[in-house]
Amino acid sequence: MDIVQVENLSKVFDKEIVAVDNISFHVKEGEIFGFLGPNGAGKTTTIKVLTTLLQPTNGQVNIATFDVRKKPDSVRSSIGIVPQALTLDDDLKGMTNLLLSAKLYHVPDKIAKERADELLKLVGLKDAAERDVSTYSGGMRKRLELIIGLIHNPKVLFLDEPTLGLDIQTRSVIWDYLKKLNKENGLTIFITTHYLEEADLLCDRIAIIDQGKVLIEDTPSNLKQKLGGDTIEISVDDNVKAKELISEFSSVEKIDTVGQKLRIKTKKGDEVLPLILEICKANKINVKTVALSKPSLDEVFLEYTGKSLRDTGAGYSDKAAMQRLWKAR
Repeated sequence: MDIVQVENLSKVFDKEIVAVDNISFHVKEGEIFGFLGPNGAGKTTTIKVLTTLLQPTNGQVNIATFDVRKKPDSVRSSIGIVPQALTLDDDLKGMTNLLLSAKLYHVPDKIAKERADELLKLVGLKDAAERDVSTYSGGMRKRLELIIGLIHNPKVLFLDEPTLGLDIQTRSVIWDYLKKLNKENGLTIFITTHYLEEADLLCDRIAIIDQGKVLIEDTPSNLKQKLGGDTIEISVDDNVKAKELISEFSSVEKIDTVGQKLRIKTKKGDEVLPLILEICKANKINVKTVALSKPSLDEVFLEYTGKSLRDTGAGYSDKAAMQRLWKAR
């Protein structure tokens, strides 16, 4: 069953600024669905339309069977929202923030208290429940914000850049909570992110969005498999000559100039790379940098947008920390 249905959605500001451009996608009940894209791609605007914070310019959007235009109150009662910017009241205790949110959703006091206790325990904030939020660390605040979005037991949880600005250890803790909520409670989660590893680790399916358009949608593994090969990036002092020579290799499937580098697609990267270095040396072409990579979401993004997501200032660069996390999975 599709719990989120989006058909031909557009959002235009001031009659000419197209933030979301005729996009369509569905989210299945019980899955984690991700929007992957750089800052300014249209992710936040889309999530604001889906959560009734903005009216769509065109298109049809249904959340948990409710039309966002015709039944906005029903949509709001069916969803939880964790916005990009923290909305906590620093002058109130953690528990008080939770119970206040419960009242806004008309959750009976007894049920709200029981639910708040469960959620605080879930995210390790039980001992901090009676402390003012002003004393919380950034990670604690984000965890509290997360469970505020769950206090009324929603059918869909919307998270806009949920780990933006957090250190890698706190980020991994948030990921664990989200996976637990999804697997144990069957909660549908819609997440926007520009962190490649976050999308790869969490999402059952992702849609790559750029300049307001959805470019491709599939599982992370399928998207990487579609690239079908290795990528060699090489920076030399004569791109034209090097490209001409490398193009003659039968095992090279594609070669493009991307910025100041040559991007070479091949199924035999380990074999082709030494040959490239050898031919450059033989022709007195100075090799400045070279890198061999297997298919990744960044490669997928580059394939469909013509630019690297990491080059946009997005992504995560602490590779050693990420490798430790992957080994611990």
